[in-house]
Amino acid sequence: MMDCGMGSLWGLGWMGSIGSIAAWLVVIAAVAIVARYAFAGRGARKAQALQILEERYARGEIEQEEFLWRRADLGGGARPA
Repeated sequence: MMDCGMGSLWGLGWMGSIGSIAAWLVVIAAVAIVARYAFAGRGARKAQALQILEERYARGEIEQEEFLWRRADLGGGARPA
């Protein structure tokens, strides 16, 4: 690459370097935000599923054995023996 004698990043000097760093920070922040929202809802969905299961058991739609089995699948307790 040809050196313009003004520093880095296509001859823009230190301003180009700051801009490049700022651009990378924006990219990293965007990836972090997307990852946070992608994984944040898992706990809420699990809690909602457990609540629905408890409501079905309370209404008598499922037996105790099935309730305990499904609750264990959701991570809410040990599996019945």
